[in-house]
Amino acid sequence: MITLLTGKKGSGKTKKLIDLANTALENTKGCVVVIEKGLKLTYDISHAARLVDSDAYSIQGTDMLFGFISGICAGNYDVTDVLVDSTLKITGTGAEIIEELVKKLKKLGEEANTNFVLSVSAAEEELPASLMEYVMK
Repeated sequence: MITLLTGKKGSGKTKKLIDLANTALENTKGCVVVIEKGLKLTYDISHAARLVDSDAYSIQGTDMLFGFISGICAGNYDVTDVLVDSTLKITGTGAEIIEELVKKLKKLGEEANTNFVLSVSAAEEELPASLMEYVMK
């Protein structure tokens, strides 16, 4: 399953992501991974989650982000949830590029039985129409 948290800067996306991560930790027997740009969520998310700083691995672009997430899923068979904060800052791209990333993550999620949550700093109307089904209301 893929969920997109959308909205302009300051609209509460990171707060929702924190809540979703902590809820996932309560409801899973597997691993929860949170990828962020910089280490700003260290004290907000339970220590049971695996926090990963994308800057520490020089992740840039959607292909690198997808490859990194694929590697996480391949390296640990029991990853149930991967949450990505500040997706557009990590990829360095605009909202239009998210469509291809979502398509790849959907396939990966089905194969690895993993849920994905992406925080995207863009208004819903900036996203391609094909992504509306994934936007969290």
